[in-house]
Amino acid sequence: MFGSRNVSRSQNESFTRKRRDAKGKTSFREHPVSKNRAARSIRKPPGEDAASPANTLTSSIITLVVGREQRLFAAHEDVLCHSPFFQAACRGQFMEATNKRVSLPDEEPEIFSSVLEYLYKGDYYPRLLLNKRKNTWELETGEGGSSVESTVFHHGVDGELLKDTVIYCTAEKYGLEELKKVALRKQGLQSGIQCSTILSSARYAYANTPDTDNKLRAHYLALIIRSRSTFRRSGTMQMEMQAGGSQLFFDLFVALCNHVDDVASVAASPRSIRTHH
Repeated sequence: MFGSRNVSRSQNESFTRKRRDAKGKTSFREHPVSKNRAARSIRKPPGEDAASPANTLTSSIITLVVGREQRLFAAHEDVLCHSPFFQAACRGQFMEATNKRVSLPDEEPEIFSSVLEYLYKGDYYPRLLLNKRKNTWELETGEGGSSVESTVFHHGVDGELLKDTVIYCTAEKYGLEELKKVALRKQGLQSGIQCSTILSSARYAYANTPDTDNKLRAHYLALIIRSRSTFRRSGTMQMEMQAGGSQLFFDLFVALCNHVDDVASVAASPRSIRTHH
């Protein structure tokens, strides 16, 4: 039912791959997720919310033709219709009436597969798992305990993007608010992401969310500021800022980072500052 390659410019431009529990300035992490907050953010499978789950799994089958390669997916109509986008599609706005097909040529099959998995199961791979010892949530690992690939190749940008960012933006388009929460939470648990991937994903986020979005956009702004020591040394960041207009933008960014560092240093030792006066 359900249906990834950037080269780093230097080791200084990448976030060091450390153990997931390590805390460093350059790690791509947020604060631990509490059990209750995560539990509230994960959507129940549609079948559990429906008045009659049996009807959901016996409704008409819709064929979805996804991406440039026209990958075929199949899903129950009632499951798809938890999304306002697909409600409209299944009512004939986008669907071929004769064979119940919906064409999604601009979507990435890997991303759509995750969205479909969420609609059926309330989560997508890698799932959020509860660490009972720490009472926090973590991402499940792959075979042999290896980490699961966090990026996906996107034809629209001809490069790698953070998978959870693309899923968030897809959920925005499909009107799946709870899926947005799950994707944002999972992205906050990722680590070892290169600067270039973060910047390209941030551009994608801004291009595919409304100006009113105060979740994913704010996440990227906070991430870059929190990891400013890495981004300040980043040649990729410098090129990004220069491409925006002139060297002024990158100089302004460095000045802001230096100012924030100075303020933080003063705030950390107020007594020593007063003794000098």
